[in-house]
Amino acid sequence: MTSPVNLAAWKKLQELYDTYGKSYSVKDAFTKDPERFTKYSRTFDNYDGSKILFDYSKNLIDDKILAALFDLAREAKVEQLRDDMFAGKHINTTEDRAVYHVALRNRSMTPMYVDGVNVAPEVDAVLKHMKEFSEEVRSGAWKGYTGKEITDVVNIGIGGSDLGPVMVTEALKPYAHPRIKVHFVSNVDGTNIAEVLKQCNAETTLFLIASKTFTTLETCANANSAKNWFLEHAKERKYIAKHFVALSTNATEVEKFGIDLKNMFGFESWVGGRYSVWSAIGLSVCLYVGYDNFEKFLKGAEAVDKHFKNTPLEKNIPFLGGLLTIWYNNFHKAQTKLVTPFDQYMHRFPAYLQQLSMESNGKSVTKDNKFVNYQTGVVLFGEPTTNAQHSFFQLVHQGTKLIPADFIIAAKSHNPIENNKHQKMLAANFFAQAESLMLGKTPEQVRAEGTNESLIPHKTFSGNRPTTSILCQKITPAALGALIAYYEMVTFVEGAIWGINSFDQWGVELGKKLAKVILAELKDDSKVSTHDVSTRSLINQFKEWE
Repeated sequence: MTSPVNLAAWKKLQELYDTYGKSYSVKDAFTKDPERFTKYSRTFDNYDGSKILFDYSKNLIDDKILAALFDLAREAKVEQLRDDMFAGKHINTTEDRAVYHVALRNRSMTPMYVDGVNVAPEVDAVLKHMKEFSEEVRSGAWKGYTGKEITDVVNIGIGGSDLGPVMVTEALKPYAHPRIKVHFVSNVDGTNIAEVLKQCNAETTLFLIASKTFTTLETCANANSAKNWFLEHAKERKYIAKHFVALSTNATEVEKFGIDLKNMFGFESWVGGRYSVWSAIGLSVCLYVGYDNFEKFLKGAEAVDKHFKNTPLEKNIPFLGGLLTIWYNNFHKAQTKLVTPFDQYMHRFPAYLQQLSMESNGKSVTKDNKFVNYQTGVVLFGEPTTNAQHSFFQLVHQGTKLIPADFIIAAKSHNPIENNKHQKMLAANFFAQAESLMLGKTPEQVRAEGTNESLIPHKTFSGNRPTTSILCQKITPAALGALIAYYEMVTFVEGAIWGINSFDQWGVELGKKLAKVILAELKDDSKVSTHDVSTRSLINQFKEWE
């Protein structure tokens, strides 16, 4: 493949940046062009008739810059890679796999093939199994070993088997079943499972063990601790079948654990962990909000898939979002990206996006095995606002770093208390933060307020700090599905232009493999003599203090 820096459009973008892009004034651009908002905003029409408005007009772009960015996407053959993904080709080159999470939300049942096999019927069969099981639990028909209804669901997983379900169940809490609580255990720190189990009753708790291979070290450790806790109360192993479910493909290990294979929900190798919430890994979501809402969630994502696949570049919303990352990361040298939802229910959304973005594009080798000589991957961070305004927003406004930001809000709150006063206050901050980041505050404006001369530099804001505003009508299952799929495709576009494989994660493996070696060394009190002197000394001190 050709390095993106050698493409004509890349060179054109560098020329535009050097000529005027680095000093481009959004404030001035709005003054010169009253139609700027109309030109640089896009409205997404979801399958259920709801809408999401994406306002890109406060970004450091104009027609020339956008045209060069779209040319870059074409020269980098991003559209071809997109089509290959939707065709089920093995675009995960290092693992020789298809990347087919889009097939998981194919509710229109369009034939979708991997290696000559239409996977749509298989996906639908798993969803029907999830529907049947979740409705049985939610209705109370599924009983625990003493005949009581299930009140608590504990999802035990790690990485994508945890972050996705945690985020979605929190975001969709308004749709929760009144009897069922969900809990999540992912950290191998015993505190995580100990604190969750304190809230549970063995007679009414259902455990979901989420591990494709059923050999994931951390997940298996937590699963076995949960099983031992359960058996302390239930006594007999036969009762495991009523209280443990496997989200896995390893029938042998699942059966060995004691789980009835009828309660095993599988998914294929073409489902990556960070893209798996749409699969059986979403069973906790199904149990919590109901299958009908889970299907709306899938359909919202499917609507974005159709838009991404079929819409011309210039009107394609995820393409524009991904290209803006390239513009800031590779030309403005912005190494970070802020995503902040103005919605308390979405407080885990930035953490979910951290894995999606940084595990996907935190790579330094191209698909043709060459080390890059340009920046890839951004450091994504965020917290829900308004809390975030009182922590890191100071740096965003007046720091020395350029930090492009995405702001997300819904017009309608699930909790319109005090005659919707809270939502209006929240919205006021949403609009004000984006506007103030763009406009800043000049020394003349500060001086006109009667400020002491010595404080004027401290109260001056440079402005011209880019934001993308995302306005939903309401955070429904369909809207949430669409937002997640949007960021998946943004991540896809970024990785495609950088020429990296966004679908492996070898960087996760090294530390985990070494941890297995060290774990064996921690099983007795003898001093270790291996490792570097720092690690060796730390291990021996730990043993002494333990």
